[in-house]
Amino acid sequence: MTAITPKASSALPDFCEGIQYFGEALPDFATYGATPAIDSDKVAIASPTDTAAVYQTLLAADALRYLTLQVTGSKASGHPGGFASQAEAYAALVMLGYKNIITEVGHHAPGFYSAMFLDRSLEDMGIFTVQQLRDRFREKHGLLGHLSGYIPGILAPAGPLGQGQHFAMSAALLHRDKLFPFTLGDGGLGEPYIMSSMAHFNTAYPSVTNFLPVLVWNGYSQEHHSMVSLKTNEQMKAYWQGNGFAEVILVDAKEFDDQNQPGDYVDSTAFSFQQRLAFTQAVLVAVDKAARSALSGKLTVFIIKQLKGAGVHARGAKSHNLYPKDTLDAPHIISALQGRALSQAAWQTVRTNAERAGGGPAAKTVVTEFELPLPDLGELPLEEYAVGGEPKVSTTAMGRLVGIVGQKDKNFLVTNADGNEASGIGNINQALKIIHPTTDDLYNQAPNGQVYEPLSEDACAGLAVGLSLMGARSLWCSYESFAINGLPIWQTVTQAMAELRRQTPSTITLFTAGALEQGRNGWTHQRPEIEAYFASMMRNGNVFPVFPPDANSIQACYDWALQTKNKGIVITASKSPLPIRTTLKQTQQGLEDGAILLNEIAGDKQVVFAVIGDMTLIPVFEAAAFLENEGIGVKIVSVINPRRLYRPNDVAWDTCSEADGGFIDDAKFAELFGGDALIGVTGGAAAMLEPIMLRSNSKRDTFAWKRGETTASAGELMAFNGLTAEALTKRAIELVH
Repeated sequence: MTAITPKASSALPDFCEGIQYFGEALPDFATYGATPAIDSDKVAIASPTDTAAVYQTLLAADALRYLTLQVTGSKASGHPGGFASQAEAYAALVMLGYKNIITEVGHHAPGFYSAMFLDRSLEDMGIFTVQQLRDRFREKHGLLGHLSGYIPGILAPAGPLGQGQHFAMSAALLHRDKLFPFTLGDGGLGEPYIMSSMAHFNTAYPSVTNFLPVLVWNGYSQEHHSMVSLKTNEQMKAYWQGNGFAEVILVDAKEFDDQNQPGDYVDSTAFSFQQRLAFTQAVLVAVDKAARSALSGKLTVFIIKQLKGAGVHARGAKSHNLYPKDTLDAPHIISALQGRALSQAAWQTVRTNAERAGGGPAAKTVVTEFELPLPDLGELPLEEYAVGGEPKVSTTAMGRLVGIVGQKDKNFLVTNADGNEASGIGNINQALKIIHPTTDDLYNQAPNGQVYEPLSEDACAGLAVGLSLMGARSLWCSYESFAINGLPIWQTVTQAMAELRRQTPSTITLFTAGALEQGRNGWTHQRPEIEAYFASMMRNGNVFPVFPPDANSIQACYDWALQTKNKGIVITASKSPLPIRTTLKQTQQGLEDGAILLNEIAGDKQVVFAVIGDMTLIPVFEAAAFLENEGIGVKIVSVINPRRLYRPNDVAWDTCSEADGGFIDDAKFAELFGGDALIGVTGGAAAMLEPIMLRSNSKRDTFAWKRGETTASAGELMAFNGLTAEALTKRAIELVH
């Protein structure tokens, strides 16, 4: 290999500036490599067995390896090994015209960035040359260490393992004529709950098979052998078949090895050139077969078995990431780059194919670069109940609206882990039907329903937020106590939404049966610490937990949420009949101001109760009556949208792509919360009261959840946690005196 500088040759394509090493032309390049295999008026190669197509797929794989290593080496940081072991598979997908490629593996990011560079997608963010690609890697407003929706052409975020299939399935459901491959590492194969989520999806949507897992079976995880490294090929095939995959297509590099490499996992870049071509053709043919199978109605997986780190600086788990010693000046990095170096002409061929494939750069063609058309919902028919009238179940009131949304928007999906009726929203099932192969009117089941009910919060959250990220409306319903199991992907998507370059419907959740209602079910059902998680996420800028105090309020909250974009909105409400305390107009104001005044009693001294939740208002109103008898004034303020109560500088709202800078000013805050004493009350985590406690200058205290206990009633559980009228009254008197 010969090292030259970009300016050493007048034939050097501009985009190659920053490439450190160029190689001699590979054998037969003039015959098979000089003319791009994808014609100028085509979107893919003509045939996977065409010699030029195979040859140029090999060139593309090496180009991806080279860029991945040079980009990570430029910062002596990042993860080249996993992507390198499946470079032929990624290159094959692109050469076949498929660009809606997702990954479950955040550590594949440098490879995906390299692919986006090759097809010119990154030009949309000012990256035109390899030097700029190197400079912007792992930099703010650049190419982050893990995939982000901020990057042109990238369909979905990746970082936490076990999530990519949700994005692929969501996209497949919305775009049934397109293929959505997603790469999956064998190191992450055991993450919850990849296989079970695909199995349930396939049962619910047996005809939606246009997502394609691409298992990168390289024998290693991040720092050790993968847990499936000892499986035989037949065992691996049986594993996928046993989980419902009708077509399992596996290509094993070992079968093409002519260098007597030890072990079950080998590096195809060490083969003779002819065997490299044979292996590449096998991958190209197999990927084509897998893609056609997935698009024709068969649940399909493609497995590429090749040693981790194939063609880069190290092999096995040692190739996973770079350390400070792994610089571009290090001999082993130089040697690896020179081993993968292409000629200038080869780089141009690779670039041209990448740009033509799929009809243009991913940044101009993949589905997430366009906003999904949404049916107009019109004005929802909110039903206003009389204040002080018959108690109503909040969740049921919202459920009626959810049914109307689903009837107007056929892409709309509700997810719940088989518990809508238990949450007071059985009316959703009645209106929209549970998706199930068994039609049963008693259980509101039908194959074409809009309620998705796997017994997995991860699968519920995953499909709901995946649909939202892809541009559709959805609703994830859960018990507050169980939702923690689906929260990781919800958090991933809300963060991605904050970075997106397009609008997408907010991801909306309804969490019912707060811990106060679950005492008699035992402590396993009492986990309000999730509210502390949401409380901390409010500072992100696009996360809005809302707490409607009654059945009127929840309707206004849901109506507002449906009109928002790029937010994560968490609605928490009880499933018990509770008093109607507000009008619709009050909540609409409360969503803007953060809180509303429910009751005010005059007195010489005034105590302000800032209350989060609905059931928690009961002991507060009782305490107010006691305090009135003592001549102490009381204000009861219902905190509906606590994010509005922060100060603007507390929240990173201005960093969000759809920035929402709505916060109440000091005068309005004082009007709501000013008094001689302030007591924050919540049946959940005290952290949710932080914005109020930060701004208040009154003597103040908090009453909040402490610990779950098995009790016979909500009142008994509140008493166990100190949330009683007597305790509130006593503390209020102490504060004002």
